[in-house]
Amino acid sequence: MSTLIEEPTGVWGTIREALRGAPIDYTTAPVGHAVIMLAVPMVVEMSMESIFAVADVFWVAHLGADAVATVGLTESMLTIIYTVAMGLTIGATALVARRIGERDPEGAARAAGQSILLGLVLATAIALAAAPNARALLRVMGASEDVVRTGSGFTRTMLAGNATVLLLFLQNAVFRGSGDAAIAMRVLILGNALNIVLGPCFIFGLGPFPQLGVTGASVATNIGRGTAVIFQIVTLARGRGRVHLALCHLRLDLGTMRTVLRLSGTGTFQILIGTASYIGLVRILSVFGSAALAGYTIGIRVIIFALLPAFGISNAAATMVGQNLGAGRPDRAERAVWTAARYNMVFLGLVGLVFLGGAPLIARFFSTDSAVVPFAVGCLRTVSLGFLFYACGMVLTQAFNGAGDTWTPTIINLFVFWLFEIPLAWWLATHAGFGPRGVFIALTVSYSMLALVSAVIFRRGAWKTKQV
Repeated sequence: MSTLIEEPTGVWGTIREALRGAPIDYTTAPVGHAVIMLAVPMVVEMSMESIFAVADVFWVAHLGADAVATVGLTESMLTIIYTVAMGLTIGATALVARRIGERDPEGAARAAGQSILLGLVLATAIALAAAPNARALLRVMGASEDVVRTGSGFTRTMLAGNATVLLLFLQNAVFRGSGDAAIAMRVLILGNALNIVLGPCFIFGLGPFPQLGVTGASVATNIGRGTAVIFQIVTLARGRGRVHLALCHLRLDLGTMRTVLRLSGTGTFQILIGTASYIGLVRILSVFGSAALAGYTIGIRVIIFALLPAFGISNAAATMVGQNLGAGRPDRAERAVWTAARYNMVFLGLVGLVFLGGAPLIARFFSTDSAVVPFAVGCLRTVSLGFLFYACGMVLTQAFNGAGDTWTPTIINLFVFWLFEIPLAWWLATHAGFGPRGVFIALTVSYSMLALVSAVIFRRGAWKTKQV
């Protein structure tokens, strides 16, 4: 592996190197340079991930309300799969990064192989249990018979092809953990390009393609993701990156698999806590009517979309921590975390300023309903006030995960989101007289508390001695 340790030639030069995937040793290169080299392709990767769902909804919207409802209900079911996938990536990233830092490529390949094996087993189980019951699952989700009739093919195909989701997430986690962030970025660009091109072809029957309606969207998505997965497998098998995967690494290794299960199981629970807390907030808002709920939905979707690049910067911190702990350089790992936190605070601080000034324009882009817009504006402006804190908290959370200390952020999430945020939102909204705005305030305060609690625990340094 080539090592790039000289001073960078400037920000734009570093960004070009990052997008190109220039070789670098993340345990010796200047910390700021290394963080940017990881963060830039990871930011692009996270942005690409969001385009899958957007592209599907864009084309399916031309088919009518039932088709859009099908996509929405199916995405709700797939949230569970996404949660499992993101939990698995936490374990994969931590293990691969640690082994790479230890200069143990065989151990990194073994960790990657066992993570992929676990993903394949879970994907097969989900496909066998869920795909044949697509119609029943849609009915459980409250779908009308018209939606069930026209959309069951879409749901069945997405559930049957869930392996493309799990493997795409997992194998990109392997690339990120090893430091091959540019490869992960290219994988998502390839998958998205195919999905965007093939979506209208299969939906509307353009040229030689069959007209499949809403089912065509799922076919295009699975082809796009599936092709990306094949590209990942070929790259790993040929050793074009830092991890060279062979068939022997996919044989069950009980010791490594136990570690993968421990880290990934806790990681999945951690993600589930955060995701489920939004359900609690929606339940509190629901008593204030559909306008408040719609405004919150618009605001939170815009916020989550804006946060995606920030997750890329946070993932860079996880890789830096894992590799530098593996190299026996915990102080350097800590410097990398605070550097990534500063970058993230600058980014989300700028986003927050845009939301504060442009909230009315953003809200009206999604809705012209005079009853909905004020709630969307309130959500964007109030929540953005906590962005500086949350930017730091996101990085610290991923730093714990990168160190293999998955229980610390899980416990913090449980305390902040369930024992503090939801009761506070309920009290502010229903007893303190703030109404829906109380929920927005609770989000902002919780973001701030997450960062403060994480910072205090992080500075104690117990994560530096975590063994994985």
